Amino acid sequence: MDEQKQAYIYAATAVVIWSTVASAFKLTLGYVTPLQLLFYASAISTLALLIVLFIQGKIRLLKGFSKKDYLKSLIFGFLNPFLYYMVLFKAYFLLPAQEAQPLNYTWPIMLTLLSLPLLRQRIKPASILAILMSFTGVLIITTHGDIFGLKFSNPAAALLALTSALIWALFWLFNLRDRRDETAKLFLNFLFGFIFIMLATLFFSKPFLPNINVFLGVTYIGLFEMGITFIIWLKALNLSETTAQVANLIYLSPFISLIIIHFTVGENILPSTVFGLILIVLGILLQRYTQPVFTKT
Repeated sequence: MDEQKQAYIYAATAVVIWSTVASAFKLTLGYVTPLQLLFYASAISTLALLIVLFIQGKIRLLKGFSKKDYLKSLIFGFLNPFLYYMVLFKAYFLLPAQEAQPLNYTWPIMLTLLSLPLLRQRIKPASILAILMSFTGVLIITTHGDIFGLKFSNPAAALLALTSALIWALFWLFNLRDRRDETAKLFLNFLFGFIFIMLATLFFSKPFLPNINVFLGVTYIGLFEMGITFIIWLKALNLSETTAQVANLIYLSPFISLIIIHFTVGENILPSTVFGLILIVLGILLQRYTQPVFTKT
């Protein structure tokens, strides 16, 4: 099998897995608090990434990192997994999954906005249109289609979901300039992030032993949302002749996710959610091809 076909297989696998995580979040949050979910899932993902490092023979890379590299991982770990997932899980706890998922998916638009002050990029007229298009989609989803009445279903929770997208975009921009091995730096991010998570759990949560439902949920989220799937996606990008050949597959994920949410969580998917998500994705695609800030990892 040639490398491009392998790239498509890896990319499709990552897309399918990521399409399931919104349902996994919502179902597991029926049993635990966002902080408890974050504690157990991040512990599992950190352990999984350590095992991957051993399997890939990259554990030695950790010794070669400087103090500056470790400080960088400490800051990155605060952003992701600690702050990003704390805000994201809280949004999922408060919102229907069909609302939280597409709002979090606005991170590429947030990336464009952040690139203006941080990368000193000049925005093109088409990108302004893309931003307006995506945020119109946000309004449609958060108002359940009543954009003129501006009757938001849960404005505070919607703001949390959008904030999670902003945090992820900020993390992505900083991570873009970090040329260390992807698996090694991801492990360190999660290792330092888990320290913040553990401290927050000790101060703000009660001890909780997971039952079988929680154990299955946090294990799935820890393995497939937080850790291994990123490695699968990076493998797809590295095998592909160009990033674009596999990157566009990711835009199938939110739509597949809505179908899975309907059948697993039991939410009736609103037409406003579908239409709003279409606008968000169209805005992201327009922005991507008029003012790209993506590079091959």
